[in-house]
Amino acid sequence: MTTCDVAIVGAGPYGLSAAAHLRAANGLDVRVFGEPMSFWERHMPKGMLLRSPLAGSHLSDPSRSLTLQAYQKTSGNQITAPLPLYRFTDYGRWFQSQAVPDLDSRKVDRVEKNGAGFRLTLEDGETWKARRVIIAAGIMPFAWQPPEFKHLPFTLASHACAHCELSRFAGKKVAVIGAGQSALESAALLREMGAEVEVFVRAPFVRWLWRQKWFHTFKPVARLLYAPPDVGQAGLSHIVARPNLFRRLPRPVQDRWGKRAIRAAGAAWLNPRCAPIRIKTSTSVISASPRGERLSLRLSDNTERFVDHMLLATGYRVDISRYPFLTGQILESIRRINGYPQLDSGFQTSMPGLHFLGAPAAWSFGPLMRFVAGAEFASRAVTRGILRKG
Repeated sequence: MTTCDVAIVGAGPYGLSAAAHLRAANGLDVRVFGEPMSFWERHMPKGMLLRSPLAGSHLSDPSRSLTLQAYQKTSGNQITAPLPLYRFTDYGRWFQSQAVPDLDSRKVDRVEKNGAGFRLTLEDGETWKARRVIIAAGIMPFAWQPPEFKHLPFTLASHACAHCELSRFAGKKVAVIGAGQSALESAALLREMGAEVEVFVRAPFVRWLWRQKWFHTFKPVARLLYAPPDVGQAGLSHIVARPNLFRRLPRPVQDRWGKRAIRAAGAAWLNPRCAPIRIKTSTSVISASPRGERLSLRLSDNTERFVDHMLLATGYRVDISRYPFLTGQILESIRRINGYPQLDSGFQTSMPGLHFLGAPAAWSFGPLMRFVAGAEFASRAVTRGILRKG
């Protein structure tokens, strides 16, 4: 059995950033398992643009030398805003080649407690022993599909994360469910690829993130109102960008402000692309049933639609029990709240030596953990925590 000090499960922005910070700490043997940037490449639609600003799209290393600008200078690939998905994915792979050149792309099939440490079983059966494990395995297992649609075959209804290539729907009639960036951008891409699209939104209106001239572009004012990651509304953005402050707020305030900071909305630059699309607000799909090779949708206004496919841009709901590699023994030993692990200041669970990064850390540290921008804070905090406890 091969051993290491820290094993990181996941090679997305959080896993790679944590590895870069931990490897800068003298004497730590850190291993990263997983395919780099796989979620972004395989579960986001081609042609997508990142809603996050460039300032909130960097992966993190301790010297801040592996930024988007450094990637541009080294590779010659132009960085533009909004940032195209393919460019961000390529940047992530470049970051990995610089910070974690010996990454192990094998999947981890099982993580279990083993004495004072942990045993990891890889997809080919090889086992590793680690004193500490960091779970940075992303949100794919948390894709949420409303229960009333779970009986439908994949050919007729699917979650948005199931597709990286939307051109398969060219010439088809597609219903998109949702009001956030994923729903609106998927709808725009579908239309641009030749599909007939209609979007259904439960809310009475679609929220767009318009950038006010004085609030966002006049720098002295913008700096006062918005932190660089630009997560949350004016003022709230600065609190969200300081997770140690956010986590000290009364729990009801955290819950209320956390929801407000990530409420469904579309980037302003997406609005013109959605203008030709029929968006039906104050409308829910209350039932869906196959009709031959098509799908019949019954709407809350008592009308009906027949479509070739229903795309569910219905978001993600964190529940770490859905990570298939975590054993029942580990799950039963972790203090959890509504599917989230409760974490200490070093992102450690109630099981010593086991840490979580990314969206599962959002209950403990706030909504910034749902964005790439949270990788720097999380990486520095988990590194401090590990070094402090040895």
